[in-house]
Amino acid sequence: MSWEGILLIMGGYLVGSIPTGVVLSKLFGAKDVRQEGSGNIGATNVYRVSGAKLGILTLLGDVAKGTIPVALICSLMDSEMWIAAVALSTFLGHLFPLFLKLRGGKGVATALGIFLVITPLVLPCVIVVFVLVVMKWKYVSLGSLTASALLPIFICVTGYPIIYVDLGLIIGCLIFYRHWGNIKRLREGVEKKISKAKEF
Repeated sequence: MSWEGILLIMGGYLVGSIPTGVVLSKLFGAKDVRQEGSGNIGATNVYRVSGAKLGILTLLGDVAKGTIPVALICSLMDSEMWIAAVALSTFLGHLFPLFLKLRGGKGVATALGIFLVITPLVLPCVIVVFVLVVMKWKYVSLGSLTASALLPIFICVTGYPIIYVDLGLIIGCLIFYRHWGNIKRLREGVEKKISKAKEF
């Protein structure tokens, strides 16, 4: 057992728990995104409630939350198991943040940050899928769901370790879970299109 790895898992969760959108909104004197729009703390709702500047900063912050802990564990330990564990704990921190009574975001941007570090060859494929789906059907949620579903497949065919395939599958399933309301609205034909997308 590695105490260093355990500490990094705990640290990853705490970093993931930082509610970027809420923090930035308070720093810039903007409205509390939990009380406005969709109530989601992600980049799209921040953009809708507080404008492009804070929306972009929230996106970058949520990506960084995934990148920093995983890059740190990669630099300290040469163990795919520990890397995957820190990545998952960081992702869970974003979904179920300690600082917001476990009510977090949907995880797409943080997942992007994680896989940017551990499977960089996969990112172009995922981004292309996301962009093409959003361009054709105009649903941000559908683009996120499609990219998440294909993520473990892309990881597998690009030759990354099987534990990263498993990680991609787990994270993809959790993203689907967090998008359950979007899935229901997509099936009912009432999901907002890109100009009025509710979640990121």
